[in-house]
Amino acid sequence: MDEIYTHIANLGFPIVVSIYLLVRVENKLDNLTRSINELTKTIAALK
Repeated sequence: MDEIYTHIANLGFPIVVSIYLLVRVENKLDNLTRSINELTKTIAALK
């Protein structure tokens, strides 16, 4: 049983950190996509 707890402790932390980073990157990608779309509209309006 202690071996199972050790594996959970060793794997749980990296999984939590990975999920946290993926969520942060996803938000930044959404903001970047929004900015690119606004830039596209602005450039199209200038033509």
